Amino acid sequence: MKRSFDILLSSAGLLISTPVWIIIMLAIKLEDGGPVFYLQERVGKHCKIFRVIKFRSMILNAEKESGPIQATEHDPRVTRIGRILRKTAMDELPQLVNIWKGDMSFVGPRALRPEEKEIKAGVSFRIEEVPGYEKRLAATPGLTGLAQVYLPADAPRRQKFRYDALYVKNRSFCLDLKLISLSFWITFKGKWESSGKKI
Repeated sequence: MKRSFDILLSSAGLLISTPVWIIIMLAIKLEDGGPVFYLQERVGKHCKIFRVIKFRSMILNAEKESGPIQATEHDPRVTRIGRILRKTAMDELPQLVNIWKGDMSFVGPRALRPEEKEIKAGVSFRIEEVPGYEKRLAATPGLTGLAQVYLPADAPRRQKFRYDALYVKNRSFCLDLKLISLSFWITFKGKWESSGKKI
């Protein structure tokens, strides 16, 4: 049922959101003339690597010096258009293609990057070293999820992974519908990058 639901909803979403895609593409191109889309490797279910599609929300070569590090709420690498896109999660709209293809689902643990790092107290370490990393790979990664909805954007990975494990253990169609509904509300409020409560 979950896969059928993903195909149906992503197909409808791609059709309905076409005018939004055009507006976003023009806005990104007009701001700095750079590429509209950003392709990035992510780790999927059972460690399968796939390429996720996003609207570019950062300056060109944003990670040349730092490497793969997650953006923060007031990250200077984010463009003006990108700031709006990230607050409303519109930068992730192209991931409907990934859902339609089966790389992702609407709901699940966030798809993370290979070799992604987290910085804590000035110390950089790989996220694979965080307890709970392996458990979250038992589910197809999602556009939204328990951790994404209920935790601040800058919550520690250890805490996010605990929420991911909780989702994997208790996942159901009803829970997915609830999380999708809450996600629309967060998008409406523009709270996805918030360091406080989102709902």
